Amino acid sequence: MTETANQETAKNGTENQEIIKKRIFSGIQPSGELTLGSYMGAIRNWKALQDQYDCVYCIVDLHTITVRQNPADLRRRCMTQLAQYIACGLDPEKCILFIQSHVPEHAELSWILGCYTQFGELSRMTQFKQKSQRHADNINAGLFTYPVLMAADILLYQADLVPVGADQKQHVELCRDIATRFNNIYGNIFTIPEPFIPEVGARIMSLNRPEDKMSKSDPEGCVFLLDKPEDIKRKFKRAVTDSDGRILYNPAEKPGVSNLLAIYSAATGENMPDIIARFDGQGYGQLKSAVGDTVIEILKPIREETERLLKDKKYLEEIYKAGAERASKIARKTLLKTHKKLGFLPR
Repeated sequence: MTETANQETAKNGTENQEIIKKRIFSGIQPSGELTLGSYMGAIRNWKALQDQYDCVYCIVDLHTITVRQNPADLRRRCMTQLAQYIACGLDPEKCILFIQSHVPEHAELSWILGCYTQFGELSRMTQFKQKSQRHADNINAGLFTYPVLMAADILLYQADLVPVGADQKQHVELCRDIATRFNNIYGNIFTIPEPFIPEVGARIMSLNRPEDKMSKSDPEGCVFLLDKPEDIKRKFKRAVTDSDGRILYNPAEKPGVSNLLAIYSAATGENMPDIIARFDGQGYGQLKSAVGDTVIEILKPIREETERLLKDKKYLEEIYKAGAERASKIARKTLLKTHKKLGFLPR
């Protein structure tokens, strides 16, 4: 833990009581519309954490441009994603909400950390290999150094915990290696973060290909937060299951049925044995219909509140500008300390 360990002071009656809150950093790319997987696997957990931790939540638009983006669409998605963050329950008074490119310290620290990251470390990143195959015509340097920028995102805020999916855990491990290497040379500059992977709802799978994670790149296999009820019903009705008709939770042998059960459990909070007992003998049609109806109910207030917020652009601009200012204050302190250790002249 560093000198910048995150502390808050609160008063309990007439006595001063020191309360230490660990800091959490996380973000989602605005590369497409937010999905049910994004909500159940990340944002809903962020909401639960904002009362217990010092939370910094970001819209990571710099990461998005490793793939070519339409500028107008990117601007729209950033604003929509901010509205959805708030509609999902993230409170700008309790946590910092901002857009990554509005805090230039991210890019500057990324360059510095890149000089302390080995080529071999980056070449072993699983996501780089996967994305290189999907975007063979645009294997750019940003795609290769993506994990260094992610490390800068985390280390700028001296984050103690990073809520991530299992597919991002490798990046957090690299972040830890980079921070440890830097600290070993210059002293305790960076907090060494720990990955925080929620057990419930952490991995919602595609409705079309239940062996794969639900992805915004597969419109028919995923449910978007702003989908209309009739579209949600249609997608669940077409969800892949199997031919034996048994309601069992076994991801290896029955991935489609297990995914539906997992979504229902995450949506209702009910335990798996009770859900299986309820639908036993009813057939897949009943299960699909019930899961679809439940998802429609939990997404309805999010969709309506998002639509309301998007009509108030001035409010959203105030939120992301205030968030960037708060984020910059923390990030600048870390960056200037790093400059000093490196031997850069003061500005």
